Amino acid sequence: MKKEGSKVKEVLLFILMCILTVLWIYPVFMILVNSLKVESAITTSSVFSMPGPGQFAGLANYTEALNSQGFLSSLGYSTLITVTSVAAIILCCSMCAWYIIRVKSKFNNFLYYLFVFSMVVPFQMVMFTLSQTADLLKLNTPYNIWIIYLGFGAGLAVFMFAGFVKSIPVEIEEAALVDGCTPLQIFFKIVCPILKPTMVSVTILQAMWVWNDYLLPTLVLDITKYKTIPMLIQYFRGSYGRVAMGPMMASIMMTIIPIIIVYILGQKHIIKGVAAGAVKG
Repeated sequence: MKKEGSKVKEVLLFILMCILTVLWIYPVFMILVNSLKVESAITTSSVFSMPGPGQFAGLANYTEALNSQGFLSSLGYSTLITVTSVAAIILCCSMCAWYIIRVKSKFNNFLYYLFVFSMVVPFQMVMFTLSQTADLLKLNTPYNIWIIYLGFGAGLAVFMFAGFVKSIPVEIEEAALVDGCTPLQIFFKIVCPILKPTMVSVTILQAMWVWNDYLLPTLVLDITKYKTIPMLIQYFRGSYGRVAMGPMMASIMMTIIPIIIVYILGQKHIIKGVAAGAVKG
C-alpha cells in the first residue's frame, strides 16, 4: 500500500511539474510565434494563434530589429555591463567572504550581517538617492556602472561564498602558509579552485539579474546616449510614436534566448552552489 501511495504521489508530482513547465514555456513560445508574424496579425485578435495565410513574416522582424533603433550598440552596452559587473562581484565578494570567515572579529561579524541585511532592503528605498549619487560620482556610464551593481549584488554573493568557505578545512590553508604561500597565493591557488561551484552559481544568478535589469540603468544612465537591451525594448517605437510590435517581439526573443541557454546549461551548478553555500558549515 505504501508503494502504491508513493507511486501515486510521484505521478501527481510529475503532472504538476508538467503543468508548471507548460505555463513557464507558453509566454516565451507566444513571443516567438508573434515575432514571426506581420504587424497586422499581432495587433488583432489572432495574437494568440499561429500565423495564418499571409501572416507569416519570416525573419523580416528580426532583420528590422537588428537594423534599427541601435540594437547592436545596446547589445554591446548590456554585454559590457554584465561582464564587468559579474566579474567585479565574483572577485571582490569571494575575497571579502573569505576574509570575513577566516579573520574572526566583532567588526567582521557586523560586516557579514550588514551584507545579509542588504538583501532585504527594497531598491525603491534608495533609488532616488542612488540616482543623485551616481551623477555626482560620474557613475552614469556603461563603463563604470559596474560599481553600483557590485554594491547591490554583494549581499547575496557574500552570503553564498561565506557559507561555502565555512566548509573548507582551514588546515589546507595553514599547510600552504607553512610552505611559504602569501595570503593572495592561498586565495587564488587554494581557495578559488574549491570555490568553483559557488562561483559558477553566483555568476549565473548575477548575470541573469544584470542582463535583464531595467530600472537601475534607466535611473542612472543617460538614456539619450546609452540604452541597454531592456531599455531599448521599452523605447522600441516606429513613426509617430507607434509601437513596432513585430520588431519588438523579435528583439525580446534575441534578448531572452541567450540568458535562457546560459541558465539551462548552468542550472545544476546553481543547485549545487546554493545548497553548498546555505547548508555546509
